Amino acid sequence: MGSSTDLRNIPIKNLYYMLCYAWEHLAEKEFANIAREDEKDIKHLLTRILLVKLRSLIKRGFYREYVGYQEETSTLRGKILFQESLQTFSFKRAKMHCQYEDMSHNILHNQIIKSTLYFLLQSPKLENTLKDEIIQVYNHFDEIGLIKLHQNLFTKVKLHRSNQHYRFVLDICRFLFESLLINEENSEEKFADFEEDPKAMARLFEDFVRNFYKKETPHYKVYRENISWDAEGEDLFYLPIMQTDISLENVERKIIMDTKYYQQTFSQNRGALKLNSANLYQIFAYLSNVKKSREKETLGILLYPKTGQEVNLSYSVKGYPVRIFTLDLSREWRSIHERLVNIVCYNEH
Repeated sequence: MGSSTDLRNIPIKNLYYMLCYAWEHLAEKEFANIAREDEKDIKHLLTRILLVKLRSLIKRGFYREYVGYQEETSTLRGKILFQESLQTFSFKRAKMHCQYEDMSHNILHNQIIKSTLYFLLQSPKLENTLKDEIIQVYNHFDEIGLIKLHQNLFTKVKLHRSNQHYRFVLDICRFLFESLLINEENSEEKFADFEEDPKAMARLFEDFVRNFYKKETPHYKVYRENISWDAEGEDLFYLPIMQTDISLENVERKIIMDTKYYQQTFSQNRGALKLNSANLYQIFAYLSNVKKSREKETLGILLYPKTGQEVNLSYSVKGYPVRIFTLDLSREWRSIHERLVNIVCYNEH
């Protein structure tokens, strides 16, 4: 079988490169050089990168937006609230209730960053030397409020041309938050082991591969595709939706690719190594139901991370070409890059 690769031991730099592709932040790949030889995990590396980006953000100045205020004041500004002023007899104190907007740094973008730094400081698994660096940056957020983080907050952040420099920072904050297990009842916190979470790694693997092909194979259109069942009968709406992980298409070829993130590529059946039958049934269902063009070759690919021997298998199933490959995520990044490109250019003319 050859050497075995433990998927929990993917090099930290490679995980970071995968995240850069998944998040569509390829310009930030150079920050992988910040990683130390003894880097503990991806969260430590991302925290170091976050601090570098935040120091740059502090020099540039925090992004500001107009924030609404309502207060009783002796200085008239904005809209005067006559009803509230009369009800509280503000005029007897030579004041009025006013509603106005003013530019402020205390907005959601900066609140998320500060709250992420706060949770990092509470983590018992984060190195003390790194916490010292966090404190230095955290002190610049005195005028920013702490908030309770939850996933929906990240979707409420509005990014545009004026604040695009926040996107990478907030993506790191979101990743670190999702790697923090927050117990809402007693606010206890601890790091989750992202690299050991098969569901999280499966999502990352799929997003990484899809966005890799979007960037590195411009001669293909790369997308997710909904495939309708080639079926007849009543109430077809009961049939489940078939959605590909990745579809690649150009004038000559269409590839339907499914990524599978398993610790073992093969299973044992009476002592013999066998491919996962459910995976094969799934890719065959896609191929047999997708609309085909006479001018295009249509093939299916199953892509697994390499955990044992390298796999390069090719079959024809009911006339449909199906190929199975593995990708060694422990290799030097250039080798990973070449392997992925070669997989979709397999026998390409």
